[in-house]
Amino acid sequence: MEATLQIPKVTYPTGATKWILILTAISCAILELIDTTVVNVSLREISGSIGATTTEIAWVVTAYAISNVIIIPLTSMLSDLFGRKIYFTASVIIFTFASLMCGLSTNLWMLVFWRFVQGIGGGGLLSTAQSIIVGAFPPEKISTANAIFGMGIIMGPTFGPSLGGYITDHFSWHWIFFVNIPVGIVAGILAWTYVTDREGAVKPKKIDWWGIIFLVAAVGSLQYVLEEGTSKDWFESSEIIVFSIIAVFGLVAFIWRELHIDYPAVNIRLYKNYNLAMGSFMNFMLGLLLFGTVFIFPLFAQISLGWTATQTGVFMIPSALCTAVSMPIVGNLLTKGRNPKTIIIIGILITFAFLMIMSFASPDSSQSNFYFPFVLRGVGLAFMMSPILSLAVAGLRGKDMAQAIGLANMIRQLGGAVGIALINVFLTHKNAEVRGTMLGYITDYNPASSDRIAGLTQTFLSKGYSQGDAEILAYKSIEGMVFKQQSLVSYDQGFFMVGISILIICIPIVLLIRYKKGAPAKPIADH
Repeated sequence: MEATLQIPKVTYPTGATKWILILTAISCAILELIDTTVVNVSLREISGSIGATTTEIAWVVTAYAISNVIIIPLTSMLSDLFGRKIYFTASVIIFTFASLMCGLSTNLWMLVFWRFVQGIGGGGLLSTAQSIIVGAFPPEKISTANAIFGMGIIMGPTFGPSLGGYITDHFSWHWIFFVNIPVGIVAGILAWTYVTDREGAVKPKKIDWWGIIFLVAAVGSLQYVLEEGTSKDWFESSEIIVFSIIAVFGLVAFIWRELHIDYPAVNIRLYKNYNLAMGSFMNFMLGLLLFGTVFIFPLFAQISLGWTATQTGVFMIPSALCTAVSMPIVGNLLTKGRNPKTIIIIGILITFAFLMIMSFASPDSSQSNFYFPFVLRGVGLAFMMSPILSLAVAGLRGKDMAQAIGLANMIRQLGGAVGIALINVFLTHKNAEVRGTMLGYITDYNPASSDRIAGLTQTFLSKGYSQGDAEILAYKSIEGMVFKQQSLVSYDQGFFMVGISILIICIPIVLLIRYKKGAPAKPIADH
């Protein structure tokens, strides 16, 4: 009798169990991503409360980002080591307990420590949540799974600032951490009840400690450089130089180590898959675009247009809702076999249109001028995100899928950090350039500026100020006008440069992606 190869049958959750599992996973992912941005709008209140300087308080954000990006690529190994059920539930517990301790912190370094711990728990939630969602669907429905996860990626960073602003304005900064606790308790119970171990998971016989050490050194140092570079004037700082050297040597040692052992902590051999490598690059650009625009718009709105933090955050919510509505549509198109390259290019062009419209903002711009552009942003990101997420894990199964998900999430987070750093550098230099140009027109020999100063002086004199005080206030008013206008021009050019960069970098990469309709996915060997 001829022997037949028995292919193990994979079972997928069904009914209420499936949707409770998905809801638990996506809630945890959103919670983790909200905490990447929720603190940003509250830093001033936190620094005043715990007596920290503006420079010191930045560590509250940096500590979370560093631990987060370190743990994300290791989640697949840790999930197999402890079992996905135990690891995911433990991550929820760590995140929730650290949130409690952050809210109870009474000094800076206590808060920084617990933010670091919170990032360890949060990093475990993000990639494991995506693997749980993807694992709940058969391969032909992977686009639907990624559309669901994509909604969480968009909503987290978008809702974070508005939620943080509202809580800080109406309660106190402590509650931006305390609100995680009831959600975390419910999520922990549901995770323990419904999450299962990955089918076919094998506990690693050996742990690649050196690989983990090199990864921590490389990714942690790189994230620190990207987070702190602007405030420390980049390579003018010996601290930044030291961490840059550690990042480079750590990365080289990590890559060499992972390619030369049989039990790598992170299987970077997966990048032999051409489309996975292309998808990872696009994921990097997606992180740059997503976090970069979330970073630049609040600054633009609050500095140049005078919006409040809450007003800015609330305004960005409709854009996230447009993405949430568009995601299932895009997922359906992919499931029906539409060319993902075409969908991604449409998304790039829509997003490019958003950035070009934003680059023409003026001092008279109001909320009504930005509604349509932000609808474009929401739809454009949906058309880019779902195909890119699918591309980054296409053809992978089991452990390879979990590894690729961890790498994709790490790369997207690093893309966001690089995007924010580059935009910061661009804005710093552009502000100086525009300011220098504008000040050249404010002289006694320019009738327009001298008439404006004289008019302002008269206004202050009419209010009872002395001649000297009126002149000082007039020049301060001119200074304020120059600052607002230089900021506006810089942000406009920032939007323009991001748009041009996305267009000229991403479209050629998309065209290089190999796609053949109906071609079966090609799995990649674990080793």
